[in-house]
Amino acid sequence: MLDLRFIREETETVKENCHLRRIEADVDRLVELAARRAEQTTTLQDLQRQQNEVAKKTGKAKDPEERKGFVEEGKRLKAEAAAAEEDNRKLGEEIAAIQRVIPNLTHPDVPPEEDAVLREVGTKPNFDFKPLDHVELCDRHRLANFEAGAKVAGADFYYLTGDGALLQMALVQYAMKKLVGEGFTPVITPDLARDQVVAGTGFTPRGPETQIYAIEETDLCLVATAEITLAGMYRDEIITATDLPIQMAGLSHCFRTEAGAAGRATRGLYRVHQFTKVEMFAFTLPEESDAMHQRLLKVEEEIFQGLNVPYRVLDIAANDLGGPAYRKFDLEAWMPGRGDGGEYGEVTSTSNCTDYQARRLNIRFKTPGQKGTTFVHMLNGTAVAAGRAMIAVLENNQQADGTIRVPEALVPFMGKDVIGSPAS
Repeated sequence: MLDLRFIREETETVKENCHLRRIEADVDRLVELAARRAEQTTTLQDLQRQQNEVAKKTGKAKDPEERKGFVEEGKRLKAEAAAAEEDNRKLGEEIAAIQRVIPNLTHPDVPPEEDAVLREVGTKPNFDFKPLDHVELCDRHRLANFEAGAKVAGADFYYLTGDGALLQMALVQYAMKKLVGEGFTPVITPDLARDQVVAGTGFTPRGPETQIYAIEETDLCLVATAEITLAGMYRDEIITATDLPIQMAGLSHCFRTEAGAAGRATRGLYRVHQFTKVEMFAFTLPEESDAMHQRLLKVEEEIFQGLNVPYRVLDIAANDLGGPAYRKFDLEAWMPGRGDGGEYGEVTSTSNCTDYQARRLNIRFKTPGQKGTTFVHMLNGTAVAAGRAMIAVLENNQQADGTIRVPEALVPFMGKDVIGSPAS
């Protein structure tokens, strides 16, 4: 969330940013409530001071009547202080509710209304046959079983079988090897997180707007991404500045309700309720987060270049940024079986969330020899979301004889260079 003092001092800037991001937040109401709470806090402190003074007088009073008067005054002050404290608490809750809706500030280079295509990389395959989409390829080579997944867990669940299972594991190992070589620490995270951690990263843990699965009668949710659990690792901690940046590569399952998603473009592995993902996450000094953001994007690009998958890079428009993101880049891979003649489909995203999540999760750093602490900057980026990466690999590498060529980077992990047998 944004700093409350900043909101009060730069109200018009915050309101303009909300308008740019198409977020409805009653900033004026928040400023009014914050002023009232400041006055209420002063009143409460004055009542508490009077209580202390009366308590001292009560202890020193020798005359019974005088002592009785002090006791009565103490009771009155206690009741007034309790009422003021309750008012203060309610004001704080209302302020926090509005504050949570206000999005992060926006990088000045972010396009306002339409995503900007920064570059296209790679050569789209030129097939001399009609390419199949990944669902047809999975059926032909028994790489996935969507019917069994629906029977067991419901629509948009699936089994990966045979070379499909091997391909997912190869993608995970390929991504992890790349990230370890880049200095990221591999982490296998929990698949559950407390509501407070989920909310702290900017997701809505419960309610009609959520895309998260919540566990009934607990304060736990299934995570939508390892971003949540990696961010939560340092909740309420102070990091030594010399230990930054901290770079992690988290492996987890991801669970999403994906309410309202439907259509041919989202079928198969593209939009599902559960998938496996390798997620990059970084904690940095504030002045280093822009450079780290570019680094995460570079790693994402190198991963898909290594898979020989054509892609484009998008600078996501302000009105399409999630609340925590200061800036976000997406990679969209070319998917020949998508739409009529092929389309780009999102495969990764990387966001610089500056100190927005750190304020919610209370993650700070301290510089040796200096007073005070400062909130860290936090960034995330997809290395490989297995399902969508599989779509791109399968569809771009299909061959006229019905087989699928395994990208050279995955051969050591797959143990083979071709999936399937030539069609008879």
